[in-house]
Amino acid sequence: MIIVYDKSFEGFLTLVYDVYYDKLKPSSILKDSPNSLILEDLKQIQTDEIKAKKVLEAIKKHFPKKAFQTVLNIFMCDKEEFELHLLNYIIIGFKNRHELFNINNHSIFFIQNLEKQLFRANHKMSGFLRFEELEDKTLYAKLESRFNLCYFLGKHFYKRLNNQNYIIHDINRKLAFIKDENSIKVQNIASFEEPSLSKDEQKFKKLWNSFFKAVSIESRKNEKLQKSLVPLLYRTYMTEFQN
Repeated sequence: MIIVYDKSFEGFLTLVYDVYYDKLKPSSILKDSPNSLILEDLKQIQTDEIKAKKVLEAIKKHFPKKAFQTVLNIFMCDKEEFELHLLNYIIIGFKNRHELFNINNHSIFFIQNLEKQLFRANHKMSGFLRFEELEDKTLYAKLESRFNLCYFLGKHFYKRLNNQNYIIHDINRKLAFIKDENSIKVQNIASFEEPSLSKDEQKFKKLWNSFFKAVSIESRKNEKLQKSLVPLLYRTYMTEFQN
């Protein structure tokens, strides 16, 4: 059986509920209905907030805190096909919470490895993210990433930027972590217009680019090493790599 859900966290928790109580045995879990003809049975999950809440409360109650956080973290790996492994992970946790750390199980090994990739990507992006000052003195940073890092990066910089207002904007996902005088939140950005930089920011960007070029030694330039240390994935919005 192939199960299709709506990509949302609530939709996935509803899926867990239906699999458990209807004794479903999915061979695959998809975020979108397949376009080609398939021979297997196809079940579309209708998101149900009541079912989702029951599953979430059950996971909170029965799982160790670290394992519960892992379930949340894995859903930030939204470009990966993790659903079948995460379903197995949750089923294992309900049967025996102590087995959630047994990496001899294929699904648990996959989940732990994917979570490590998420943490590594977040660690790198926290160093490569570049803020720019807007006209109203808000700090603004853009990013594109394989993982959904807005929340993690927002928390990371909350401890470091003190009372400064800032926005971390995931361009592809149309999400932003926003910290202002009144609130801290992650919200959807329906439409986007390039914000205006402050005059000081434009001046310092030019100075930084000039400095970056000045300290480069042409005869010792090593593109391969540079790409290893600062992969192309992270360079799109880095000041020093912009013309």
